[in-house]
Amino acid sequence: MEAVGNGRREAALGGLAVLPDELLCAVVDLLEPTDIGRLACVSSVMYILCNEEPLWMSKYLSVGGHLEYKGSWKKTTLSRLNLCSENSENEQKARHFDGKIHQVLLCLFILSSFNTYFHAGFNSLYLYRRWYRCFTTLSSYSFDTGHVERKDDLSLDQFRSQYDGNCPVVLGKLVETWPARTKWTMQQLVHDYGDVTFRISQRSPQKIIMKLKDYVSYMELQHDEDPLYIFDDKFGESTPALLEDYRVPHLFQDLFDVLDYEQRPAFRWLIIGPERSGASWHVDPGLTSAWNTLLCGRKRWALYPPGRVPGGVTVHVSDEDGDVDIDTPTSLQWWLDIYPHLAEHEKPLECTQLPGETIYVPSGWWHCVLNLETTVAVTQNFVNQSNFEHVCLDMAPGHCHKGVCRAGLLAVPGKSIRDAENHPPGTMSRWNHSDMSRTEKRLKGSGPVRASNCVNQCSSFEFSDVHESLEDQVFSYDIGFLSQFLEKEKDHYTSVWSPTNPIGQREAREWLRRLWVLKPELRGLIWKGACLAINVDKWYACLEEISACHSLPPPSGDEKLPVGTGSNPVFIVSDNVIKIYAEGGLGYSAHGLGTELEFYELLRKVDSPLINHIPEIIASGFLVYEDGVYRTVPWDGKGMPDVLAKYYPLELSFANNCFPLGLWSKQQFGMDSSTDVSNKPIWPYMVTRKCRGGIFAHVRDTLSKTDLLNLASSLGVQMRNIHLLPLPCVESLPESEDNNVKNSVPREWKQEISTLDRRKNNIKKHLANWGGTVPTVLIEKAEDYLPPDMTSLIKFVKDVDGEPVYTSPSWIHSDIMDDNILTERTPKMGSFTDAKSTGDRELEENAIHIIDFSDLTIGDPLFDLIPLHLDVFRGDIDLLREYLRSYQLPFLRGMSNADISKSVQNSKFSKASYRAMCYCILHDDNVLAAIFGMWKELRTATSWEDVEHLVWDELNRYQQSPPTLST
Repeated sequence: MEAVGNGRREAALGGLAVLPDELLCAVVDLLEPTDIGRLACVSSVMYILCNEEPLWMSKYLSVGGHLEYKGSWKKTTLSRLNLCSENSENEQKARHFDGKIHQVLLCLFILSSFNTYFHAGFNSLYLYRRWYRCFTTLSSYSFDTGHVERKDDLSLDQFRSQYDGNCPVVLGKLVETWPARTKWTMQQLVHDYGDVTFRISQRSPQKIIMKLKDYVSYMELQHDEDPLYIFDDKFGESTPALLEDYRVPHLFQDLFDVLDYEQRPAFRWLIIGPERSGASWHVDPGLTSAWNTLLCGRKRWALYPPGRVPGGVTVHVSDEDGDVDIDTPTSLQWWLDIYPHLAEHEKPLECTQLPGETIYVPSGWWHCVLNLETTVAVTQNFVNQSNFEHVCLDMAPGHCHKGVCRAGLLAVPGKSIRDAENHPPGTMSRWNHSDMSRTEKRLKGSGPVRASNCVNQCSSFEFSDVHESLEDQVFSYDIGFLSQFLEKEKDHYTSVWSPTNPIGQREAREWLRRLWVLKPELRGLIWKGACLAINVDKWYACLEEISACHSLPPPSGDEKLPVGTGSNPVFIVSDNVIKIYAEGGLGYSAHGLGTELEFYELLRKVDSPLINHIPEIIASGFLVYEDGVYRTVPWDGKGMPDVLAKYYPLELSFANNCFPLGLWSKQQFGMDSSTDVSNKPIWPYMVTRKCRGGIFAHVRDTLSKTDLLNLASSLGVQMRNIHLLPLPCVESLPESEDNNVKNSVPREWKQEISTLDRRKNNIKKHLANWGGTVPTVLIEKAEDYLPPDMTSLIKFVKDVDGEPVYTSPSWIHSDIMDDNILTERTPKMGSFTDAKSTGDRELEENAIHIIDFSDLTIGDPLFDLIPLHLDVFRGDIDLLREYLRSYQLPFLRGMSNADISKSVQNSKFSKASYRAMCYCILHDDNVLAAIFGMWKELRTATSWEDVEHLVWDELNRYQQSPPTLST
């Protein structure tokens, strides 16, 4: 029997009594619900800990999905997990699924009425504070003028000169004419959109969605310490009528508007939340600025200027990829537990926002929002002239500058920097010196540094490799000061960007290019931003030298920025295309050029018709930077240039081949070497004649379905020409050093099998890297779906004598995307249709060109079909069928096509749909995002077979009637 009196806790917890309640709750949260049920029966104290609503809320959020709140989080979670009867008359009756577990959960429900924080002899200050946060009211927060200025009828010139990029301001009379001012009440919204599903914001790795009417019911019933609130960036798609109820105020112009909607990062949110909910401390993504308009209710705002981390907040920046993570208490917890202990000079700017008011938050400002009552608001993030360079800076790879932009000089590694006296802090001078600048204590040691989370400590920051002191340095948010902390050794064009960047590298390059074309009046500013984000000044200097060397016209003002979204800088100068190979380091890029030159030579040698559908080479070679001067070294792919041996001595297995850095050397390099990311002052390049026509990605929307079918047919012909091309001759292939690949595997396949094996062995992590793209249930089943031996995808067995038959690899383009296809058709021309009607097959074939062969390799032809179907055809089954009709090659080819054809009928692994699905799962790019984005019904799929059938089943119908292989 448990002891009574003050010894209740010790008697109830035994040896665990030495642990604080906060840690005990964290440990319980690690358990499965059924184990929590068992633990609740151990003692009254354990029962209290196991019945905490925040615990069961956490268990539900870890599952995610469509939420229907049942009045308590325990009941909601158990119902979600099918562990209790949903419609039982007696709420305490558990579902009969296992005898012992049934008894445990039954006890859990029966004892629920005894839950209290001051249960005879047991009390917990930690649990009491949490309970207080659940039931406190915020009506005592009366309106106050606060520290943030309030302005009505502000002109654009006044806004730009006084506030834009400088300090927050609350603006009135901006939205008086919005229909949302009268229509966005909770009653009206539920009436109009009650059955619409919205996204819920909460600290959960899983996506939470609710119908609006269910969410309003939750708001009325809940007593959560951190209530759920609607924070939906897709409300314009689910409820487009809401977009008609407001318009962006004239003060906030957005340079991201030049991008298509699907290309730009998330930028607008509908926000609905009850009292006590809100956004915890953060800096807006990508250092964008924001405006937030309140339609009903009241919000309390707290703000700090850039670089001043709020008390109780810890910033983490990964020195591997620049990933930024912020540990912060909830908004309510910060106001109740931390704010009262701050000294007067440490307190933030504050204001209470009222209905009809819009608050402007500049780039880099920390802010925290607390809903004082039920609120409805709309907010948008934007890039304008004042924050453009900061947004570009934050895109750049690396970690130090990202930390400094958010945490000030706490984030600086141990190296001396010049004082910021030459970088005036602008309007932040309205703060006194102790508020505006930060003189930090000495940071010692070479490991992570983290200041105490004590309420007397203003901030903390975690950073690796801090090993020197920082004294008397003044922080400034001036771009000249911040850009000092860029990692100079990283190439911004090709280095991996942070996964937390709001926009990807491809989209960022497209954005800068569109701005350059569409906003010529801003080119001075755009150039500065492009230098920060993609090192455009470096690549433009390379372009000038190559153009001069080969007597090309000098680049015009319109031609100063790279075109396209690929990983290598590409410039168009007059009628010429200059590609500089930079991706993957010198070893990889040199092999890329060498293989491409070998490919062109082979096309000419066999007189392939493909030669008429690819760019014509004008020049190629290496660009070298020595002693502050650029020079070019011509190279046609034959022989080994001395300059390359000087900067990158390679041990080549094919040094005596005509193309020593051609296909077979590239294959060997891929198996024996890791990616070289060193910044050596030498770059391969190629100059080609510009092909006629426009990029398919840019003209796609102008084409009719007939035009698209003809394009698919033309692609089938040209991909057939690529896949029929013979592999280069070689006397012998060296043995691979990869001991994990079976010796029986043909050497031309070993690199591919080695790569597939490596990804399969780490498949869960590989898929998890794609964020929430892949449903969790499919991640768990991926390993069982894939073949146990990856050679099964290329090896098939004869029906008669059982001898292994291997397919033959083909040349693979690897990157047949909509931006690597050029079409000569224009909206005023009907060349595709005309060619089809006249039967002029040659005219039809001439309608397209394929570009960018820098990723050439060998492998299964199905590899090329993945980007074709998912990116070029966008899953259109009619286009896929037309492509296959013109392709007219069997997917599996080898020494004995008859034997391979027989094996197709008897082997799961040889099914084209299965192999294509395996290649998608193991793909180096996130092609699964395209699949689950286009086929939304697959987001609830429970097996990979379902995905395979819907996306790739057409391949099996084609495979079952194999075409005759003709010359």
